[in-house]
Amino acid sequence: MPVSGDRGRIYLFCSREHAVLLEISRILNTGLDMETLSICVRLCEQGINPEALSSVIKELRKATEALKVEIHMFTHSE
Repeated sequence: MPVSGDRGRIYLFCSREHAVLLEISRILNTGLDMETLSICVRLCEQGINPEALSSVIKELRKATEALKVEIHMFTHSE
């Protein structure tokens, strides 16, 4: 269903805004995809501290990498 009128303009604005944010994210090499970036933006709009959010993301990435290493060691130790 096509979007028209004010809703269409709002949709286009949001799409452009998200495209710009995604490009900035890529330039800064954040590794965030559009969905994750959108979630982060919404959290910041709701009052979450951006620096705290950044720290949580970094810690989650470290934990994920550590788990990957453990899984790799476990599956290749046999």
